[in-house]
Amino acid sequence: MTAQKLLRDLQRLYPPERLLTSAAHLQSYESDALTMFRARAAAVVLPITTAEVVETVRLCNLHAVPFVARGSGTSLSGGSLPVADGIVIALGRLDRILRIDARQRIAVVEPGVRNLDVSLAAAPHGLYYAPDPSSQSICTIGGNIAFNSGGAHCLKYGMTSNHVLAMRVVLADGTLVELGSESQESAGPDLVGLFVGSEGLFGVALEITLRLLPKPELYRTVLAAYNSLQAAGDAVSMVVASGILPGAMEIMDNLAIQAAEAAVHAGYPAEAAGLLIVELEGETLQVEAEFAQLMQVIEESGPYDVRVPKTEEERLLIWKGRKSAFSAVGRISPDYIVQDGVVPRSQLGAALAEIQESGRRHNIRIANVFHAGDGNLHPLIMFDGREPGALERAEVVAGEVIRMCIRRGGSITGEHGVGMEKRAYLPELFSAVDLAVMQRVRHSIDPQELSNPGKMFPGFEAAPAHAAGPHALERAGVISRM
Repeated sequence: MTAQKLLRDLQRLYPPERLLTSAAHLQSYESDALTMFRARAAAVVLPITTAEVVETVRLCNLHAVPFVARGSGTSLSGGSLPVADGIVIALGRLDRILRIDARQRIAVVEPGVRNLDVSLAAAPHGLYYAPDPSSQSICTIGGNIAFNSGGAHCLKYGMTSNHVLAMRVVLADGTLVELGSESQESAGPDLVGLFVGSEGLFGVALEITLRLLPKPELYRTVLAAYNSLQAAGDAVSMVVASGILPGAMEIMDNLAIQAAEAAVHAGYPAEAAGLLIVELEGETLQVEAEFAQLMQVIEESGPYDVRVPKTEEERLLIWKGRKSAFSAVGRISPDYIVQDGVVPRSQLGAALAEIQESGRRHNIRIANVFHAGDGNLHPLIMFDGREPGALERAEVVAGEVIRMCIRRGGSITGEHGVGMEKRAYLPELFSAVDLAVMQRVRHSIDPQELSNPGKMFPGFEAAPAHAAGPHALERAGVISRM
């Protein structure tokens, strides 16, 4: 009944073509990129101004109806899964770059702006936006903020939180607040840092001020092929121990290589068990000196093949293959789960070996693609949902990977967020006191839990499927399966 009253108010705010309530329209928003979980909202609104977002949130608070902000729907953790009978605020039409200030090296953007478009807009000024998730051509800045996204070059430049200076935000009760400032030096609590990575639990970012960086003078890239995945992982530790700080270090295993080659034809060594991509960038003199040192370290790490791209086109093709790997796995498997755990760099080789063993034990193929520099693992756990028991085995492997990361001193997520998928593991990573403090902070801002409820914290008496048994969320009535 409360939702019906809200819908009547929303009809006065939005024209019919921007207030979606039909089953056909709502179906498109039932899940994000974690497509195994689905829920249907009461309505989806398509605001074109920030004022409409503010009023929508205010009305949701007035009627005590939950809402979920959504960008491109690329979340891999169920972070933008709708709430049944709640409202989805789809921000894709808030896609304006409001200002590029080359002198201050900042960009002011709306939340629906695509990640890559920021760099394209800044390029004429010799600037770019550093965080580069694999989905950067389609993911939005608002979503990047929700999950503190990183990307291939986060080793040197950090995550989204390191590049957001200020935000204009509507909190869950409709209050407008300004966080941070355009200055890169600020005093007082880091409220921007609190909001970034909060997975939408506090409200919706409306305008975001991003830090831009000068484009590097020179890139030097090397691709090294190894006879074992563990050897590639151990090579990462050798590079870091040498004192070199690459812009990016990425690893792909043979299954990921096969998928990327089928999609992009990047020219990767087809028989490699592990492929290491290392890229240096910066001022020419420094890069050239470090590259000579890097090549020596790479040779000592025992690869059977080392390649250095001779042209910019070859370098970009190497990266195109890497960034296409997630979607390309769909060419060799009808279904897959993308995990997102983190281990210390010193544990990389052993962690990769353990992931492979888990796959063998459960008869599940796993393609490994990950940000090696910061130990952020992205195993793609492949299965065929049409095969009885295949999904359940894949979920067991996903759980084993996460618990392995915790056991080895890492984290349950690097950049994909906790969302719906990994909530049950939070008590294994944090103490009861830690979780209580987090909840107190959340309730001080959103006491009714209207903003993206059900995400991150354990709840509904049920855990994600691969933690509490198959179909646990479905049994709890929170979601439905495909």
